[in-house]
Amino acid sequence: MVLKYALNDVFLRREKVMSKQKLSLQEQLLKSGLVSNAKAKSIKSDKRKQEQQQRNNKVAVVDEAKELAKQALAEKVERDRELNLTKKQLEEQKQLAAQIKQLIELNKQTREADGIAYNFTDDHKVKTLYVSETMREGIIKGRLAVVKFAEAYEVVVAEVAQKIADRDPACVIVNHQQSKDDKVATDDPYANYQIPDDLMW
Repeated sequence: MVLKYALNDVFLRREKVMSKQKLSLQEQLLKSGLVSNAKAKSIKSDKRKQEQQQRNNKVAVVDEAKELAKQALAEKVERDRELNLTKKQLEEQKQLAAQIKQLIELNKQTREADGIAYNFTDDHKVKTLYVSETMREGIIKGRLAVVKFAEAYEVVVAEVAQKIADRDPACVIVNHQQSKDDKVATDDPYANYQIPDDLMW
């Protein structure tokens, strides 16, 4: 008999626990007194109406939170894409600058400090570079060129200057194009007159 009462007591406790677990969140809030009975009924009817509207009209109810999350994700993806593009462009510019510097360092001609002054313009300002006579002739005839990198001027071979111009045309300051035939025309009336060597501006 005692065993019967003990089993009955265990069974009743188990039913109480199960009934608490079966309660929905809405019922638990209602039971605890956090939500009024009328409010619970209106929420339940609104939810039912919304589900019925979805079924009848086959219209998806717009979830603002999901839409805002999608929009924020799309904006983040666009910002990341733009940032990656900017980083890529900066990296390419750095690589080009490094290539130009290497081309100039490996191919610059040695100049004489007490050589002849060769004047040229850079950014509407007259600049002077002291070079040897043969180097000056090479610049004038287009075999050599004056290039600029990091506010320093150097003399390089015209072919190297062309490679530098392919990467950044602003680095090539003076590059007289060498004509394919440096021969003097036979019908040139001034062919016998030589330009003085000391003529400089």
